[in-house]
Amino acid sequence: MRCSPMAAACITYSRKKGNDVYLKSLKKGALALCIAFGLPGAAGAADDYPSRPLNIFVPTAPGGTVDIVARIMAEKLAPVLGQPVVVVNKPGAGGVVGTQAFLREPADGYTVLFTANSNQLIVPWVYPDAKFDPIADFAPIAAVGQVPNVLCVNPSFPARDLQEFMALAKANPDQYEYASAGAGTLNHLLGEMLNERGGLRLRHIPYRGVAPAMSDVLGNQVPMLFASLPSALESIKAGKLRALGVSSEARSPLLPDVPAINEAVPGFSGDLWVAFYAARQAPPATVEALHAAIRQVMADPALRQKFDQLGVAMMSDGPAELARRQQAEFQQWKQVVQAAGATSD
Repeated sequence: MRCSPMAAACITYSRKKGNDVYLKSLKKGALALCIAFGLPGAAGAADDYPSRPLNIFVPTAPGGTVDIVARIMAEKLAPVLGQPVVVVNKPGAGGVVGTQAFLREPADGYTVLFTANSNQLIVPWVYPDAKFDPIADFAPIAAVGQVPNVLCVNPSFPARDLQEFMALAKANPDQYEYASAGAGTLNHLLGEMLNERGGLRLRHIPYRGVAPAMSDVLGNQVPMLFASLPSALESIKAGKLRALGVSSEARSPLLPDVPAINEAVPGFSGDLWVAFYAARQAPPATVEALHAAIRQVMADPALRQKFDQLGVAMMSDGPAELARRQQAEFQQWKQVVQAAGATSD
C-alpha cells in the first residue's frame, strides 16, 4: 500500500517494535488517512469491490423506460457482482431531484446513477437551478440502450394517423395539450420540436414521470404524449393507445406500420438512450469493475432478446465512448432548447 510519508514512517516504526497488534491498528489508521486526503493508498479500498449491496439511483418514476431497463440490468448484474443490486427511484423536476440526491451520496461506487440523456444532458439547460454539471460531476461507466419515442394519443382522439393529426393540430392552434414526464425531459422537448418544426401550437402539461403522464392520457384527461417505446408498447398493442409516429429517423421494426415523424416533418428526430454513471471522485478501479460487469451482462443472449422485445437497441459505449457522446450531445441539446424556448416555468 502506497500512502503518505508520515503514515509509512509510522508503519516502519511499528515493525521495528515488533508489535503486530499495533501494526494492524496503524495500518487501518494509515488507510483512513489516505482516504481522507485522497492519497494513492485509497485505491486499495477497491480491491475487494463490491463487498456490500449496490444501489442504482433512477431519477425517474417507476414504469418508464429508464426504470424498466434499470430493473432488468439490476437483476442481471446481481449474480455477476455477487451482491444484491437495488433500484431506488427518486423522481422529480425532470430528473434534477434524483441526480442531486445521487451526488450527495458517498463517491465509493456503491451508489451509481442510471439515467437518460434527457435527464443528464437536456435538463441542465432547462433548469437554471439544476446544480449539476453532466461533464464535470460524473464518471461515465457505460451506455446500454437506445430507444425511439412514440407520439401516442388516446383512442378517442379524432385523428387516426399522422397526416390527420398534423392537419387537425394546425387548424386548431392552442387547443390540444400534450403530457410529458416533466419540464426538460426528452418527451417535453420532442413536443416543443414538433411545434417549432411542424408549425403547431400544442400546449405542454408536465408530470412527475412518464407513468402518471401516461395514466392521464389513458384516462383521456390529456389527449396525447410522447412516450418511449418500451413504456408504451403494451398499451399500443392492447389498443389503449394509438401510435401516430416514432421519433427515430427510421420506422421501428416493432411498429412497422407507424411512420417516422420526419416523414411528415423534415428534420424531426430524437432518440432516448440510457447509461450508468459513477460520481467523478469514484475510484477508477471501481468504475472499471462496474464497466467489466456491465460488459459481461450485455453479452448475455437472453438480455439481447429481452431488449429486442422491448424495442431497445443495445449500445456498447464504454467510459471513453460515453464521455465523447455526452460532450457532443450536451452542446447539441443546448441549441435545441434555445431554439424551442423551453424552460422549467
